Order: sequence, then C-alpha cells, then structure tokens
Amino acid sequence: MLLFAACPLRAQRADDVQAEIDRRSTTIADKVTSWRHDIHSHPELSFQETRTAKLVADHLRSLGLEVQTGVGGNGVVGILHGGRPGGVVALRADMDALPVVEQVDVPYKSIVRTTYNGQDVGVMHACGHDMHTAMLMGAAEVLSGMRAQVPGTIKFFFQPAEESPPVGGAGPMIAAGVMDNPRVDAVFGLHVGPGAVGHVSTSVGGITAAADAWKVIVHGRQTHGAFPSNGIDPIVIGSQIVLALQTIISRQVDLTTAPAVLTVGAFNGGLRENIIPDSVVMIGTLRTYDAAMRVAIQERITRTAEAIAHSAGATAGVTIVNGYDISRNDTLLTERMIPTLKRVAGAENFSVSRPSAAGEDFSRFAERAPGMFFNLGVTPPGVDARGAVNHSPLFQGDDRALPIGVRLMASVALDFLRNRPAP
Repeated sequence: MLLFAACPLRAQRADDVQAEIDRRSTTIADKVTSWRHDIHSHPELSFQETRTAKLVADHLRSLGLEVQTGVGGNGVVGILHGGRPGGVVALRADMDALPVVEQVDVPYKSIVRTTYNGQDVGVMHACGHDMHTAMLMGAAEVLSGMRAQVPGTIKFFFQPAEESPPVGGAGPMIAAGVMDNPRVDAVFGLHVGPGAVGHVSTSVGGITAAADAWKVIVHGRQTHGAFPSNGIDPIVIGSQIVLALQTIISRQVDLTTAPAVLTVGAFNGGLRENIIPDSVVMIGTLRTYDAAMRVAIQERITRTAEAIAHSAGATAGVTIVNGYDISRNDTLLTERMIPTLKRVAGAENFSVSRPSAAGEDFSRFAERAPGMFFNLGVTPPGVDARGAVNHSPLFQGDDRALPIGVRLMASVALDFLRNRPAP
C-alpha cells in the first residue's frame, strides 16, 4: 500500500498552478480541436494506426520530449523530465477507430472505408479515441510548457489497438517496458462518453468489466428442408441454446454479489430456405465484475450448449477467450484525486458513477501500478445521449469538451506529483 505524503508547494501555490494549466489549455484549444478533426477524418483500425502515431510523435518531438515509437506495435510514448526530482506518473490515451459507417453529418465526417472480416465497411472514431488522442497531445503541450514546475517525470502513453481484445495494445506496450525505466508510480486514463458536456464521473474499485468472448458451433446433419427427420437441425438446437443462455444470468448466479451480462452478438447458419444446414455458429460476449462468477458463468455456458446439443443428437463445440480484465480504480489513489476532478470540472459537474459493463484495456496498466480511470461527458446539447452512445454510428463528441479533458489530464498528473506517494 502507498501512503500519500504532502509535498511543500515550493514553486507555486496550487491555485496558481491550476490557473496556469487553465490558461495554457485555453490558449491551445483551437489547436486541439484541429487535431481532433484531423484524426476523426482519418480514422485507422486497430494495429493500423500509423498516420495517427506519426502525428502524435511529430508533435511530442516538437515539444522537446523524449519520444519512443513503434512501442507494442504502433504505440507512441513521450517522456517529460520535470525540472525537479520526484515520482513518475503516466497518462494514457488510445488511438484506434472502429469498423462503423458514420451517420453524423459534421464537416470532418469520416468517409474512410476498408475491408474488415471480409466485408467492405466504413471506419469511424465511434468511441471517441480521436478526442482522447487530441486531449493528451494538448496535455503534453501544457505540461511541457510548465516543465520547470514538474517535480518528477510524466509519461504519455498513446496506445494502439484498444478495440481488439483479447490481445489489445496495452499488453504489448507493457511487455516493451513502458511501465518501467523509470517505474510508474500511478497511471491515469480518461474516456469520453454520453453525458452533459464537461460532466466528470469515476468510482472506487471496479469501474469497467472483465470482457470475454465466446463462440458456440453446433454440428448437426444437413438435409432437405422438406424432410427434417432425415437430419439434425442445428438452427433449432442453436435457438434453444440462445434461450437457455438467458437463464444463466437470470436464474443461475447470485446477482447480489456482482452484476453480469451475457449477450449473443451473432447467429449464423444456412444458405437457402430449403436446406437444413450442417452447422450454425453463434458468438457473444460475457461481462463480469467478480472473478469467481466469471469462471462459474463460463462453465455454465459450456455445460448448457453441450447438454442441449447432446439431447438432440448433435454436438456443440464451445470456445471461450478471456479478454480484458476488470479495470479497478485504486481506492487510496482515487479518493486522493477526486478533489482534483471536482476542482477542474466544478463540484456540480462531478458524480460517483456505477461500474460500466464496457471492457477496457486500461485494466492492464492498472494491474502494474495504482490506476484511476474516469469519464468525461461529451454529448452536444439537444442530442439524445441514449442514441449517441459509444460504438454507435450516431456517436457525437462536442469539441467544447476538449479543453476540459486537457485540463483534467494535466491536473491529475501535476497534483499527483506535487503530493506524491511515499513507500
């Protein structure tokens, strides 16, 4: 456990430091917006973020930071050595986009298309990673301009492939040594999403879920659709499995322990109306917040699929791949930093949130050092936040949230270092 020891504010009072962060963030607001629009117009899927990475690396070099490229793939790391000795803090943003056709009519709308899983698709920053990247680029500029006042080292992690579990980009970056040399004392991450512009939320403990992928292949026996008794119909069997899976959450686990979500995301099988196919494939996701429950539900998925298939004379092959683990906000770190979030956003714009069922690669960074993940509302006024959610073709992020994000990231870094933990 780390104990926080107050550090004298030798260079400036805390209010003066915040005022300077605010001033510098306002000064570069147009630049941050321009970066965001550029990145949004040129989205790149996971493991393909070469243009975005170059934009980031060029900017960090222009600030005089130590820059590492090609980290864990297309990752970029910038290192700012402060003017005084102290601890080490890391700030993380993700850079990749999603295979989504944008339906928002903005001047910087994405018209990029690519091939994904054999299909021609659009590419869109439908999860706000364009905003994350631009805001962290802005925070790097603000903090580099205050280098003399930084008591320690700040690492800026620009992560690739957050949208590609179970591999993701955090693991390869960690394997490349980003959490060491010098060792990171704390890591912070910000995510934009639905909500009033500027509203900030976080929670202590689990903040995002473990996200696992599963696949069930039901093998029956193909036959003519007019003579079903001559075959074994995997479509009917698969449908029974889909319905039975719903009872795992509703009837087989104690949801007072922790919430859980089990979703069938796709069901594919058959080619034409008068042929019963040989097999069907279904895929889905499992989201949990408790390690024991995670294992128990995985076992029940396998048992349910295999037993139902066997009862009809078919077989079921079940594959479950563990994805991102639960992202846990360190209790002591989060309680210490919540006043910073309130100060920057305004107490009236802060709330303690419930855990999200989304999965996050930030979890891997937070396993290596105390971490805090927090959310920033970016829904434009007049837009229904329920429709403009992350991963939707209607997702929208208001540019007015960008300088707030810059201030938040710069402030948590400096506040942590100025009141750094002692072993």
